[in-house]
Amino acid sequence: MDENFDEQNKLPELKLDAKQAQGFLSFFKTLPNDPRAVRFFDRRDYYTAHGENATFIAKTYYRTTTALRQLGSGSNGLSSVSVNKNMFETITRDLLLERTDHTLELYEGSGSNWRLMKSASPGNLSSFEDVLFANNEMQDTPVVVALLPNFRENGCTVGFSYVDLTKRILGLVEFLDDSHFTNVESALVALGCKECLLPLESGKSSECRTLSDALTRCGVMVTERKKTEFKARDLVQDLGRLVKGSIEPVRDLVSGFEFAPAALGALLSYAELLADEGNYGNYSICRYNLGSFMRLDSAAMRALNVLESKTDANKNFSLFGLMNRTCTAGMGKRLLHMWLKQPLLDISEINSRLDLVQAFVEDTELRQDLRQHLRRISDIERLMRNIQRTRAGLQHIVKLYQSSIRVPHIKSALEKYDGQFSSLIKERYLDPFELLTDDDHLNKFIALVETSVDLDQLENGEYMISPSYDDALATLKSEQESLERQIHNLHKQTAFDLDLPVDKALKLDKGTQFGHVFRITKKEEPKVRKKLSTQFIVLETRKDGVKFTNTKLKKLGDQYQKVLEEYKNCQKELVNRVVQTTATFSEVFEHLAGFLSELDVLLSFADLASSCPTPYTRPRITPPDVGDIVLEGSRHPCVEAQDWVNFIPNDCRLVRGKSWFLIITGPNMGGKSTFIRQVGVNILMAQVGCFVPCEKASISVRDCIFARVGAGDCQLRGVSTFMQEMLETASILKGATENSLVIIDELGRGTSTYDGFGLAWAICEHIVEVIKAPTLFATHFHELTALAHENGNYELQKKQIVGVANYHVSAHIDSSSRKLTMLYKVEPGACDQSFGIHVAEFANFPESVVALAREKAAELEDFSPTSIISTDAGQEEGSKRKRGYDADDISRGAAKAHKFLKEFAELPLETMDLKQALQQVTKLKDDLQKDVNNSEWLQQFF
Repeated sequence: MDENFDEQNKLPELKLDAKQAQGFLSFFKTLPNDPRAVRFFDRRDYYTAHGENATFIAKTYYRTTTALRQLGSGSNGLSSVSVNKNMFETITRDLLLERTDHTLELYEGSGSNWRLMKSASPGNLSSFEDVLFANNEMQDTPVVVALLPNFRENGCTVGFSYVDLTKRILGLVEFLDDSHFTNVESALVALGCKECLLPLESGKSSECRTLSDALTRCGVMVTERKKTEFKARDLVQDLGRLVKGSIEPVRDLVSGFEFAPAALGALLSYAELLADEGNYGNYSICRYNLGSFMRLDSAAMRALNVLESKTDANKNFSLFGLMNRTCTAGMGKRLLHMWLKQPLLDISEINSRLDLVQAFVEDTELRQDLRQHLRRISDIERLMRNIQRTRAGLQHIVKLYQSSIRVPHIKSALEKYDGQFSSLIKERYLDPFELLTDDDHLNKFIALVETSVDLDQLENGEYMISPSYDDALATLKSEQESLERQIHNLHKQTAFDLDLPVDKALKLDKGTQFGHVFRITKKEEPKVRKKLSTQFIVLETRKDGVKFTNTKLKKLGDQYQKVLEEYKNCQKELVNRVVQTTATFSEVFEHLAGFLSELDVLLSFADLASSCPTPYTRPRITPPDVGDIVLEGSRHPCVEAQDWVNFIPNDCRLVRGKSWFLIITGPNMGGKSTFIRQVGVNILMAQVGCFVPCEKASISVRDCIFARVGAGDCQLRGVSTFMQEMLETASILKGATENSLVIIDELGRGTSTYDGFGLAWAICEHIVEVIKAPTLFATHFHELTALAHENGNYELQKKQIVGVANYHVSAHIDSSSRKLTMLYKVEPGACDQSFGIHVAEFANFPESVVALAREKAAELEDFSPTSIISTDAGQEEGSKRKRGYDADDISRGAAKAHKFLKEFAELPLETMDLKQALQQVTKLKDDLQKDVNNSEWLQQFF
């Protein structure tokens, strides 16, 4: 196997003579400098790359610079690398589907004469689709976006347009965005954008850098284009050619925007849509609605593990990997990808999906039957795309035919269902299938294929037009057969004349350089030498025998070749005609692909819900302004799917006015992060239309999920971990509404304890009082739990902080051995101690370090009324441990101290002289001193 692998990836030899090398070098110098372009040159048997591209390929893919060769000599020398077909396909897939930071160009030619044959970018894969998806399915639909930002005092108005080249959809919208570009980010995520066009900016302003950061977070490649390309002139006329239907609605749509048409103009020119006549009349255009789906930004997608990552240990690590049980070739996968990025907000639509999933969960036989049929459905969307672009042959037509004849079977399987959702199934699938399969639609296409294609030849792997389909073809076929018979008779006659057995001694070869010829072995040749020299023409004598002919065979052979050529040309013409006729069914297949892929994804949901060891349950969905979020016995679907996990379910109750804001405390590794993420994942799954891993669930629809869960450094962009954390939190504070869901994990740990706590407290207060969104806030700042005290101090009561509740993840400590056991159970109430030192023990810290840590913690700990240190039998009377304080006392004292610090921070010290400043500070101190008598906790500071 290793030998085979080495053979496949062996470096081809770079075979160029001095003249060819010189010609190529002179051409290579004329190429424009583009740092993002990886250029390959097709040398027929292999490919080459040169210059910086060669170094990049050698280091990235061969992982050694020994793969480099020098083309030319001295200062004119050029680093080169040769790549075989397998490696070329690997590199193409990696550059366009995985890395998404390069464009790809393929040149053909020789000497100094080369021309660009194909080019592609992560958003426009069309010219390399045959390489990218030859052996695997197209899992995601790449989308190219163009943005035209217009910065004004009140924010930034963004002209936004996109093109989906697979589904042939153009979209445009215009909206006001904040300084973090939260709307842009959620639109990029929802559309699955891979590439974004931006106008070339002369000066890189800070606003443009922020926009560029938002694009980077979403893994989008930025392509800068000249500002002159962002123009709307002639746009309506151009769209009139591309978009099917009347031009009036297009004109009305475009006229409603100020900046978006210019962005769309740049897209049309970049994607060269007008250069391909196959696009004419095949596109649809729409106004993109930002508010039609739940908004998700890149941070939420990462935090909830929605889509696959290259680092996933197995497919169940991501929600997509877990939920993808689709059967159709590619279509179901792409739709699931889209649905996960676009959860629904419309309750009736969510419930329709849930009704269908329930029907399939309850009727196992129906589910298995339908999945069996869907396995035989090809990727109709991609087949139609090839047909519309006239890249298709009979093979594509036959695949469409084989998919089409499955539809009646799917229809009859659905007709057998007689459960409570039969009317919905009739309306959603049976009625449309009835319409699609009538004699004007699919049946007409099926009849076309059955009369035009020679289906009997499919078993031999041949795709041919049936001779009976066309009179001219039938005539040529009969001529061909007649000539074959005559040649066969001549073969028999010649064998008789030469007294040689047919086929065994006298063979008939056809398709050689001489056309039809007779051949005998060298052994037989002496027997018939005399006759050969007098009656036949000897063509050549080789090891495999003597080839000869006569005038009669030559004449028949020439006629046969001529008829065969005509037959092939006629076949080709007829294939083109059938392909063109099939293209007229594009709308039928478009609808069919939509219904089948939707059915596929819903069956996939049902399969997941019923095949898990603990079955999923149907959630009850309520409008965003009523109802609570209650998940009983909820689990994290991806975590419980891992082989080594025995998942402990937990309840989550986000109840308006009572526990709308949950503060979750507890030890590291105790399950806080998993708990808060699983709530987000359950809500997202419910709004996609899937059952959820709970015993019982009631969900109030959310318009957005914001997640701040673990931040990584972005040092290349000069952003520290803490700064990244603050940027993500700022986008939550600006973008969240009372109908959103906010998930925050360990906020404020990247700075000093006091700063971090202050920020965490202020953010909590802002979310509770101003945003009013249901929130899960996991933290190590136990002091934050004071927010939830019903009998809190006067300041808190005055602010009416209601709806805050404490939860904690429980852990058990053995009093004798001080060993910590995680229980992974989330329970009401605050956690009154920290377990960091116990976790350090888990990590096998040296005992001396653990002991010193306990001592220092005992000195500093002054919040918790009880401490695990007291369980230490070796604790001495003279310990430096400070006394414990009552939680209410601390809560009151902390609020007074908070007020003092706030008023002190607001003093305009820069405008005051020293005397005034001292007076003001003394007054603040005196005011605080009056409160000290009521708080033992505050007394320690005086």
